[in-house]
Amino acid sequence: MQSFSTSDTLPTSTNGKKTYNRDDWKGGYQSLKQEFDYWIDEIEGEIPPELTGTLFRNGPGLLDINGQTFQHPFDGDGMISRISFCNGRAHFSNRFVRTSAYLEEQAAGQILYRGVFGTQKPGGWLANAFDFRLKNIANTNIIYWGGKLLALWEAAEPHRLDPHTLDTLGKEHFNGVLSEGEAFSAHPRFDPSSSRDDGAPCMVNFSTKAGLSTAITIFELDDKAQVVRQHTHNVPGFAFIHDFAITPNYCIFFQNPVTFNPLPFALGMRGAGECVKFQPGKPTRAVIISRNPPQTDKKNNGNYRRQQIIEIEAGFVFHHANAYEEGDEIIIDSICYESLPEVEPNSDFRETDFESLKPGQLWRFHLNIKDNTSRKELIENSCCEFPTIHPDQVGRNNRYVYLGTVDPNVSGNAPLQAFLKLDRETGEKQFWSAAPKGFASEPIFVPCDPGSNTGDEDDGWLLAVIYDSAEHRSDVVILDAKDLQQGPIAKLHLKHHIPYGLHGNFTSKVFI
Repeated sequence: MQSFSTSDTLPTSTNGKKTYNRDDWKGGYQSLKQEFDYWIDEIEGEIPPELTGTLFRNGPGLLDINGQTFQHPFDGDGMISRISFCNGRAHFSNRFVRTSAYLEEQAAGQILYRGVFGTQKPGGWLANAFDFRLKNIANTNIIYWGGKLLALWEAAEPHRLDPHTLDTLGKEHFNGVLSEGEAFSAHPRFDPSSSRDDGAPCMVNFSTKAGLSTAITIFELDDKAQVVRQHTHNVPGFAFIHDFAITPNYCIFFQNPVTFNPLPFALGMRGAGECVKFQPGKPTRAVIISRNPPQTDKKNNGNYRRQQIIEIEAGFVFHHANAYEEGDEIIIDSICYESLPEVEPNSDFRETDFESLKPGQLWRFHLNIKDNTSRKELIENSCCEFPTIHPDQVGRNNRYVYLGTVDPNVSGNAPLQAFLKLDRETGEKQFWSAAPKGFASEPIFVPCDPGSNTGDEDDGWLLAVIYDSAEHRSDVVILDAKDLQQGPIAKLHLKHHIPYGLHGNFTSKVFI
């Protein structure tokens, strides 16, 4: 069985020099403990006056408590950044999500909870043994849907925030659909036109509950944030699933070949994330679940199958770009790794040896739901992550995909310093790079005229936050999605840095 082959070339430029300095990169992992609220006045270029709305970003803003460092950034407390655009101006504000654990630890001035990715309470393994309390850190994504601003962390329920003030209002259980502590993924997908809702948009999300088998629960919420459909399915074995994809008729999950040994976690020796191990000899499994109830499912020539599993070649997937249906096939583009980048106990994430790691690359999978077969092809071999597309193309055949990537002169693995636009029809590529001093985050595509379906698919802007290590501050960059190579239309200089974030979303509503 083959695995995802990658180049062993080190991430150096064509003249043999690295495009980054690791000490520069490390500066983006300092805590930002202040909360700000100001108009952004230092701007290079001009903000397009047509750009109206709000960019919300989430990520671990607090990476230590009084010098006690979290073992991994994914254990850091969630901080929401909000950039509002209106009349050619922009306003910035940020607030930490006031989870109960955040308030407890701030009051105590020390770490009180174990982190999933290895953070331990002071006192060694005896102080951590058999402490299974989860700290809901609300640090992975932020969405505005149905009038609700929700900070998401995939191991527990969302926190609802006031979009005007960013004050934390409490946990969101969707009128009792979620029980206390029940998971709700940080990677919802937004169907722009649901046939089950007379063409109205809906949000699709999931949760997993692992044991000897794994229960996957799918939730569909209407445009008022009410859960209108919910169904649960069991898949054999342990499933570590971070993201998924949708089409009009299906949800697609990749069950990565990993195992979980709970004993070191239970004994207080390791975090739960450190107990997940990749199995290179095992296949990855695509779990395909129908979104349609039995009486309306017309696929497979009337032979209704609510759930189907197709084996694919070994690899590990964090994020998917998109999926769509084409005849008997589901086509899905995904960021794949040769193996899981495992979290090593007592390691320092700030000392990451990028050159020793295999890069994530963009692969295309063809899943034949009639023959239960699969095939794959590599469509982008450079190190890349955080794919995004036009929101109206979610679940549909998209021409363009935008990604965070390494500098275009780099081969192999390195920090993300650039953005790539890939034309899936012609193979044409466009890059814009912030190297050598800039480090990239997830790009967000914002259409010029949301929902109109009258313009080109790439008619819009690409928004992202760049960490400028030379100034130890962050910039909000606005790129023309049609032509990345002309450089930013505008670069908004913040008064401070934003620690490297995870995910975010844009809404056409303005909150200041």
